[in-house]
Amino acid sequence: MSKIAPCLWFAREAEEAANLYVSLFPNSRIDHVQKNVIDTPAGKADQVLVVNFTLADQRFMALNGGNRIEFTHAISLEVDCVDQAEVDRLWDGLADGGTPVACGWITDRYGVSWQIVPTVLSKYIADPDPAKAARVMQAMMQMAKLDIAGLEAAYRG
Repeated sequence: MSKIAPCLWFAREAEEAANLYVSLFPNSRIDHVQKNVIDTPAGKADQVLVVNFTLADQRFMALNGGNRIEFTHAISLEVDCVDQAEVDRLWDGLADGGTPVACGWITDRYGVSWQIVPTVLSKYIADPDPAKAARVMQAMMQMAKLDIAGLEAAYRG
């Protein structure tokens, strides 16, 4: 089990967000839901305070902090996708109520930033042929959701 677990601060949507996330990723589950034992600024007694959950074998915590503190792109969750079907499935799940950004980035309905990235992208942009890498970067810059076929076509020239 991982030693470091990101904590995501929500106003009151921690359990809802955790349930969405675990529905999208294999090897994911809700591990524990902790409710307030007394009234706090985060909520009334017996309302959800913390949700500990696992996404693809990585531990996370979602906290209902009581007030909204906006997430930014300065912290994002990068997902390594094996194929276009995985890119599409995750993108579609996070896009429901969310906002596509650019270059594989999407902000979900809770404001969390995700990078939905096909594994092959790092190979293409690290190619020793700078012309190939540049074509892939140029193609990627034109995409919101990354399209492996389009990246491959740019790579091949």
